[in-house]
Amino acid sequence: MTKSLIKPLFLASGLLLSSAFGYAQDNLVNSLKNNQSANSTAGFKFTDIINLENTPVQNQGSSGTCWSYSTNSFLESEMIRMGKKPVVLSQIYSARNAYVEKGINYVRMHGAVTLGDGGALHDVINMYRKYGAVPQINYTGLNYGTKKNKFAEMGAITSAMLEAVVKNANGTLTPNWEKAYAGMIDSYLGEVPKKFDYQGKTYTPQTFAKEVVGIKPDDYIELSSFSDHPFYSKFTLLVPDNWSFDQVSNVPINEITEIIDNALKKGYSVAWATDVSEKSFSYKNGVAYVPAKAAEDMTAEETAAMFSEPKPEMEITQEIRQTAFDNYQTTDDHGMHIVGLAKDQNGREYYIVKNSWGVTNDYKGYLYVTKNYVKYKTTAILLHKGGIPGAISKKLGL
Repeated sequence: MTKSLIKPLFLASGLLLSSAFGYAQDNLVNSLKNNQSANSTAGFKFTDIINLENTPVQNQGSSGTCWSYSTNSFLESEMIRMGKKPVVLSQIYSARNAYVEKGINYVRMHGAVTLGDGGALHDVINMYRKYGAVPQINYTGLNYGTKKNKFAEMGAITSAMLEAVVKNANGTLTPNWEKAYAGMIDSYLGEVPKKFDYQGKTYTPQTFAKEVVGIKPDDYIELSSFSDHPFYSKFTLLVPDNWSFDQVSNVPINEITEIIDNALKKGYSVAWATDVSEKSFSYKNGVAYVPAKAAEDMTAEETAAMFSEPKPEMEITQEIRQTAFDNYQTTDDHGMHIVGLAKDQNGREYYIVKNSWGVTNDYKGYLYVTKNYVKYKTTAILLHKGGIPGAISKKLGL
């Protein structure tokens, strides 16, 4: 398979659009909406096998914050799994804190790391550990009258500021640049609350995380699958938006889906980082798969019928997966949340995936994604260690 026409948009973007490309969010979604069959749901008959309870679908707007929306949705489902009443968490609180940390890292690295809205699944866990959590109603990030996120102007200005700091016109850094940088972010997103009231009780972000959300960051693990590193070891995931240089645990390709299957059966959902710029990913239709025939080899009629009914798929191997990543055919485009398992009328299994582009597609913001697509296009998954099968957990030394 070859890169799609919109693939170059993502190469510096991270999990759905950096600030440099934030303005293109709506155009991207519209292009994916247009990739649809004439009768987009008639040809697929899905039956749920597992459908874990989760919170309402959100809309990230014109911001590259899918990593924060998907992983906060995951944390909300963790609250449900633990028997707690879920709280819709502030995705922009996580993002705001990551932007501050990313800026500090950018200056320390003399500007030699990625900037922008993009991030990784582990960023939410890392920000939760350091900064706690806040309900969405207490920190929306909508600070100047907008109804949806719109981050392009903020990204352009903060990037320019950091570039000026790196150029260091004074010869040495002032003690004020970090405060000025954070203040610029807060002028767009709003100052973070030091204390806030929630359901009749006053919290700080740290006490809210501990007393209400209640997750333990060390209970979570991020994994991927690449043949250029030893399996069952850790390595630094070399994608642009891993600005913190976090490491992930490496497992063989078939164990990615084995882990997800086991987690879902045990009641654990999974945060998922992936590539959505393939022609066989249709937001409008709510379906993603890997065609047996490459998209560029299809006739116009075959292309138009890609989502008319279930089609044969390419079998994915470790080599095919690795080659796609090495050739930039698989990039870290987007983050979503795997909440269940379903099958079509032919018995093929699909993961039920919660997206963060609102409820405008055929499945009200959800998609059905084949296991082959997940094997092929996953850049990372994040889940509770309890969701990993015992044999794999032992190999990983957990």
